[in-house]
Amino acid sequence: MARRSIPILKHLLSTRSQSEPFNSTFKRSVTYMHRPGDGTPRPVTLIPGDGIGPLVTGAVEQVMEAMHAPVYFEKFIVHGDMKAVPTEVLESIRKNKVCLKGGLITPMGGGVSSLNVQLRKELDLYASLVNCFNLPGLSTRHDNVDIVVIRENTEGEYAGLEHEVVPGVVESLKVITKFCSERIAKYAFEYAYLNNRKKVTAVHKANIMKLADGLFLESCREVATKYPGIKYNEIIVDNCCMQLVSKPEQFDVMVTPNLYGNLVANTAAGIAGGTGVMPGGNVGAEHAIFEQGASAGNVGNDKVAAQKTANPVALLLSSAMMLRHLQFPAFADRLEVAVEKVILEGKYRTKDLGGTSTTQEVVDAVIDALD
Repeated sequence: MARRSIPILKHLLSTRSQSEPFNSTFKRSVTYMHRPGDGTPRPVTLIPGDGIGPLVTGAVEQVMEAMHAPVYFEKFIVHGDMKAVPTEVLESIRKNKVCLKGGLITPMGGGVSSLNVQLRKELDLYASLVNCFNLPGLSTRHDNVDIVVIRENTEGEYAGLEHEVVPGVVESLKVITKFCSERIAKYAFEYAYLNNRKKVTAVHKANIMKLADGLFLESCREVATKYPGIKYNEIIVDNCCMQLVSKPEQFDVMVTPNLYGNLVANTAAGIAGGTGVMPGGNVGAEHAIFEQGASAGNVGNDKVAAQKTANPVALLLSSAMMLRHLQFPAFADRLEVAVEKVILEGKYRTKDLGGTSTTQEVVDAVIDALD
């Protein structure tokens, strides 16, 4: 029976090839088979923050509504000059597991600690991730930039252990532990493995801080042996900064202690188009907070806030990361494609990208570009 059917099959295929040539460009769409109940709207804690924060989080709210995305927001007013994150905010994030946040100003000096750092420590958001990449249509000095900076988020110089030994002498402790170094290294390699990345680079200053950064490197090396398919290398942080501004395309995934990661992520963001377009987030075992990827230097810029010209792109792309984290991949794809269309077209851009558009004009353009 099987042999008899072969000539028939050949005839059918030859007939099809004569009348309907095979379309080599045809691509089968990937079907996401959801679990029952996955379409239930998910609550997300929203912290608009300071300065431009309410503008850019408001932009996300508008786009989510236009997409009919299955999320709804529990909004809390928090400001960077508060002494502590309000209890009800922490309870909401612990309940919802996910938060979207605008920038919070950290006062310089004085006795007020950073609420950003408080959130990371309270929720054990040990991994910060910033994706710095070229957006099509946005002119930058370097091409082919696609760097993911993964930064340890809970210790190092941000441990907050400072005291005055004697008048005029202050001691600030840098804390590095095996536990935190191993888990951030594991997260970086796991990210590379799951996202088909080819290389992980550990950034350090072990030539000077031989014990602290030496322990960080030792942990990275141990984890690297468990991922033989991923190339591993190391680079001293000062050389790293020089290489970033001269040959950024050589980097893929970078894993760093706390302070270095802040510097490296902002440098990479500047190379790839600026902090206004770089998405990011902070994640732990149970919770995640999504925010603008690199430091928002204009968070407290009263002029930008008053003129309503803040760039919403970074937080829109961060919210796409959030949607994917919530297992709503189709909504994430739609949002990212719409943002990329607007950037590529070039008609609506805020001042930091060389345009004259307001925040609302960019938002309206993204909504119009939604499929």
